Amino acid sequence: MSRNGQHRPYDTAGSGVIVGHFSMPRGSAFATHWHSLHQLAWSAKGLLRVRSEQGVWLLPPSLALWIPEGVPHTTESAGDAVMRAPYVDPACCPQIRWRDPTVVAVTPLLRALIDHLIRTDLAPDARSRAEAVLLDELRPVPVASVSAPLPRDPRARTVAEALRADPTDGRSLAAWGAQVGTSSRTLARLFVAETGLAFGQWRERARMQCAMPYLAAGLPIESVAHRVGYATASSFTAAFHRLVGVTPRQYFPV
Repeated sequence: MSRNGQHRPYDTAGSGVIVGHFSMPRGSAFATHWHSLHQLAWSAKGLLRVRSEQGVWLLPPSLALWIPEGVPHTTESAGDAVMRAPYVDPACCPQIRWRDPTVVAVTPLLRALIDHLIRTDLAPDARSRAEAVLLDELRPVPVASVSAPLPRDPRARTVAEALRADPTDGRSLAAWGAQVGTSSRTLARLFVAETGLAFGQWRERARMQCAMPYLAAGLPIESVAHRVGYATASSFTAAFHRLVGVTPRQYFPV
């Protein structure tokens, strides 16, 4: 990373699209940085977590995140992951005008094109054709960010961290208030003021974040539902669809 925070894992000479390849063992992360090129963050294996001011995205191999040039973000592995990230010269894609990070579907063709463009022995005209098809293949999907920021106040933060550690804990705000030494009304106010979410909304989003690694590992939906605090697979699926925009099986196709 350069002193201005710009991460440059690529050489752009002579090409409009360069594919970076990164092995990311569990816990690996690129701290906050940005690029002078657009980036398509994609995990060929495992689960990536990308954070920016616009939200938090958990990305299985079926999805990638288009990150426009200049947008500060962090990239982390949730488990062992292999990231293959095309970096795109903005001059090569004036037709793509997404100002914010945008989730796209990774079709079999897009996956093959990314793998193809890793090669360094392609003739210029062959590379140019493949790059054009890759850009044409980018299709947004209606997947929402599932962000559950931690509050700053130590009382609310204690509750939030406990729920991240055990999303099955269904205690009420009054019970949590008794534990941390404040009223349910104060806790409710703190969650709204410091996370932008009512307590129930925050807890639901935190549960979805906890569910993602289990879904990525291929656990049955009923098992995932119970692990994150839902009584039935159907109630979990309904909540997932409402928050994320697609069903668990659409997000993590078998």
